[in-house]
Order: sequence, then C-alpha cells, then structure tokens
Amino acid sequence: MSAVVPGWRCRWCRSDRGTVVLDLGAQPASDLFPEPEAPAPDPVHPLRMVMCDRCRLAQLEEDPTGPEVPRGVEPAALVAQARAGVADLVAGGLLGPGTWAAEMRSPHGGSWLERVQEIVPDAVLLDGHGTVPGLAADLVVDSLGLMHEADQRAAWDLRLDSLAPDGVLALHVHPLSVIVRDGTWNALRHGHFAYYSLTVLVEMARSTGLVPVGLWRYPLYGGTRLLALAREGSEPARAHAGSAGELVATELAAEAAAGATEPRAVAVLQRQVARSAAALRDWLDESTGKVVAYGAASRAVALFALAGVTADDVLAVVDASPAKRGRAMPGGPGPRVPVLGADILAEVRPDKVLLLVPDLLDEVRSAHPEVEGLGGRWVVAEPEPVEVEPLSRDRGRRR
Repeated sequence: MSAVVPGWRCRWCRSDRGTVVLDLGAQPASDLFPEPEAPAPDPVHPLRMVMCDRCRLAQLEEDPTGPEVPRGVEPAALVAQARAGVADLVAGGLLGPGTWAAEMRSPHGGSWLERVQEIVPDAVLLDGHGTVPGLAADLVVDSLGLMHEADQRAAWDLRLDSLAPDGVLALHVHPLSVIVRDGTWNALRHGHFAYYSLTVLVEMARSTGLVPVGLWRYPLYGGTRLLALAREGSEPARAHAGSAGELVATELAAEAAAGATEPRAVAVLQRQVARSAAALRDWLDESTGKVVAYGAASRAVALFALAGVTADDVLAVVDASPAKRGRAMPGGPGPRVPVLGADILAEVRPDKVLLLVPDLLDEVRSAHPEVEGLGGRWVVAEPEPVEVEPLSRDRGRRR
C-alpha cells in the first residue's frame, strides 16, 4: 500500500487523504480495441485503486484515457439479471402499473426499462433524465452505471434530481466485498471510477437523506446487489424501511467482519494479480494444440497485458459485438490477438477455448456446441485457468 498522487481528491467527499490498495501499473485503455494494423505497443496509463481514508470509497485514482467507447453487446446473463431485478421490485411493492420509470444508462449495454415494459406494461417509461422537462420519476434505475461517473457527488445529485418526492432509486452494484472475496482484481479498469462496499453506499445515501427500502442478492459476477433507496419520511420509507433495514444490517455486519472498508483487507487483491497472470502464462506455455479465447471484455485487457498474451499464444478472441470484430486486443509489442466472429470456432476447430468472462459459460456453451462437438474443451480463465469437464464423454472425439 502507498500514498496517492499529489493533488488527488476523493470523488465523493473531496478528502485529499487516501491509500493505494491495488496497483496494476501502466495498462492500455480498457476500451481501446485498436485496428489490427495500428502501431504497437499501445499507449499505457496508470491503473490504481485508492481507498479514501475519510469516507472509505474505493475508486480509480486517475484516468487520463478519455471518454469510454461503448462497444459491448448485452449478454443473456445481464438480460436475466435485469428481468430478476425488475420482478423483485414489483414483488417488493416498489414498481407497479402507472409507475413513472426512468433509467441512468450504463456503457455495459442493455436497458432495464425494456424489462419494465415487459413485466409491467402499464408503467410509464421516461427516456432518461431531462428528456421530459419538469417531470420526475417514481423509480430511477441504475444498473452498473454510477460507477462510470468520474464525479461521484455530481452523479449522485443528478439521480436525486430525477427522483419524485416519493420516488425510489434502485442501484444495482457489484460490491467491493465480493470483488475482494473472489480475488477479481481485474474489476479495476479505466472508466470504472468507483467500487462500492454496501457500507459506503448506504452511508452515501444517508448523508443525502435517503434510506434503504429494499435489498436483493444475485449470482451475477460472483454476487451483485440491488439496493433500493427512498427519501427519509417518504411513503416508501414508511412502508419498507423497517424490513429493509434488517437485511441491510446483516449485509453490513458481514462486510465489517470481512474488512470491506479497511485498506489492508482490500489490498489482498494485489497478491492475486501476480498469481492470475503467472497462472495464465504458465497454462499458455504448457498448452498444446490450438487455443482461441472467447469474450473481448474490458476485464481481459489487463490480464492479457500482464501475462504477455500475443497471437503466438492465442489465435483469436471471439466476441459477439459487431463493433469489436475486426479489431484487436490492446497490448504490448508482440503480434496482436485479433477479435473475430464465432465462425472461427468451426473453421479453426480449437483444442481449447479460453473463456475470459466466467459468467458466460452456460450461455456460450449452449450457443456453440461445435466446440465440444469437435473435441475441444472450454477453459475458464479466472482466477486461474481451469478446464471444464465435457458435457459427455463420447463427445471428446473429433469427427
């Protein structure tokens, strides 16, 4: 752990005192995906996570990479997550016919409003903040969006300004406690400005007059949370704050036991960085046959860079996004790994497919039976490469 760069200010409380808890060194921009013929190596930038000594918000120390370029396609796992979250808001009495619903969009793609329309067709959809002057929403949904805001205080105020007096703010987040528990250090990336423990998120809410009125847990990314908030004294707070408070208290006690707001506890992520990069490098060096990767995700950029992955190791990365296909993974001076469409799987007939986003295993395995049908094996890349058992023993032979 070390001190922050001079001039640093917390993105929430503006304190100038913080502790570096994770340092990935200089890394390519996480959303770069250059043209294959672009000059190499790619530009690199510092990538460090700081925990504020005052408010304990974990955050990106600095980001000189510029605005994020959305290139991703919403996977089925995120669609299912949105559907489950909307259903829980309905069951919790926070969303129903006639609800005016708005959404703060995220570069992760997709929209919860589509699921609102699907499950509550009588809801009134407002197309984001400010597009209907003078109107405020009964429900403002933010799925993994707040973390993309460099100025956390201004972003929070924007969400409050969009909320009716008796409205509900529903925040879907990937908690820092889960990131630390699972060792998913590559959740740190350019463009992800904040990493919330539930403890800090609830304190942020309370400091602006909001109280929890609902909390739900989901398996996505090892465990996400949907925290619903309303103004203290509002109708939703009177109806739901008591029951929600018990769930939140249990969550906060677990975070306290795990040290989710303590720099030393969060800094264990640093040890996993070297283990993950070395494990991937060793696996690639020892692998025989053809290797293709799947999922040109931003979280894979630092992993590839730290492990020194080039086209000599991985023939290509398959991705469903048309905006990424035809580009390449960012990285160092070695030959770039191209990003291609799924047709390469049948054409190349890889012996191993390295899955760079573990949550997509069921989805991509179902979508591409040709991998195992042609004798290949799926390999989950994180936190260290693990080969997945084939669906059936008799599918291990090539035709």
